[in-house]
Amino acid sequence: MNTSFTEDLAARLIRYCKIDSQSNADSQTCPSTAIQLDLQRLLMAELQDIGAADITLTDYGTVLATVPATTDRQTPTLALLAHVDTAPQFAAKGVKPVLHKSYNGGDISFPDAPELTLSPTNAPYLASKQGHDIITASGTTLLGADDKAGVAILMTAARHLLANPQIKHGTLRLAFTPDEEIGRGVHPDLPRDLAADLAYTFDGGEVGTIEYESFSADGAKVDIKGVSIHPGTAHGTLVNALHLAARVLETLPKTHSTPDTTQGREGFLMATELTGNAAEARLSFILRDFERDGLAAKGALLQNVVKTIQSTEPRATLTCEITPQYRNMRYWLETDMTPVTLAEEAARAIGLTPRSAPIRGGTDGSRLTELGLPCPNIFTGMQNLHGPLEWISVQDMAVATEMALKLAELAADLPPELPAAAPSPAPAPDRPRP
Repeated sequence: MNTSFTEDLAARLIRYCKIDSQSNADSQTCPSTAIQLDLQRLLMAELQDIGAADITLTDYGTVLATVPATTDRQTPTLALLAHVDTAPQFAAKGVKPVLHKSYNGGDISFPDAPELTLSPTNAPYLASKQGHDIITASGTTLLGADDKAGVAILMTAARHLLANPQIKHGTLRLAFTPDEEIGRGVHPDLPRDLAADLAYTFDGGEVGTIEYESFSADGAKVDIKGVSIHPGTAHGTLVNALHLAARVLETLPKTHSTPDTTQGREGFLMATELTGNAAEARLSFILRDFERDGLAAKGALLQNVVKTIQSTEPRATLTCEITPQYRNMRYWLETDMTPVTLAEEAARAIGLTPRSAPIRGGTDGSRLTELGLPCPNIFTGMQNLHGPLEWISVQDMAVATEMALKLAELAADLPPELPAAAPSPAPAPDRPRP
């Protein structure tokens, strides 16, 4: 591991995490929140300082830049991506990162939440990080290493390549996307604007993991319109939309179908939000499965439950709208595993044993692969995402930086033209543009 990276990585991650960049699924703008552009503009300035070329902020909120080739040989163009937004499920404003130098292997406490404890007991991966520098938040917010760790890793790798032109590599494209956490990180124009032949997102967890299979994902909205009237004269007339929403939730299966009752390759249907009042209410859901038919079955289940509740109360109006989000990247990558085998070769070259497992989630790579740019996902070290116990090892980030550099080096040895991504066996419906 190149220890010269650790100081830069820690400083970058702390700097980036302090900037609020939470996305918002209810927003119709692109990006979904203007605050994401605060971090994007900082990245543009830093890219300028390190000597990157073609620095652009697109009209859909993605920062693009180029690290020019240092070889005359015609090589494929490699794209590396990370997302700047943080998850909307937990507090992300006023993040106060804490650097725990030379972790001693015991419990880690949080200055703003003394009741919280991070330890190898509740975070087993932490047990292998004794002596590492660990970064957490202060206890009342998430940290935002998902995926500002990826941002810091790619910026550190780019700075190293630009400062060392003797390192031979082809053209490298960088992309920092907004709105990944709400499934809108890849604008339909991004593959064209990247102009790359293969890509990797740096948005994964434990060191050595290379992911090329993700959930397929849909979102759903159930809108309920009841009958509103003054409660004093409501007898025989009131139809409470909140009660109908509760009946929808109560009718859905509770076992082997929700995130807390599934694991491995099992999919789920999860209620994520209930908003409204007695007159009108909305239920939001996410639907996840590794296979298209499983995803379709979950959508059909939700629609059937809504129809059943509707049939019991004709005075109300219940509708269910399902929107495609992304599809399992495996559908395309299994037709040409070049990006996966290249990543495995890079991992071995830096002394790792590569491991692959299905992601119980998705990345920008899921959508990019679907759009024709093959894009597996690479580890960063991030752990305990989307909550106050989130943490990351700076030394893990340094290994991920070495991985990015090795990928740039090895990609320069590939044939200049890679096989085009195969079409999906059953293309998903077009996703609405944000």
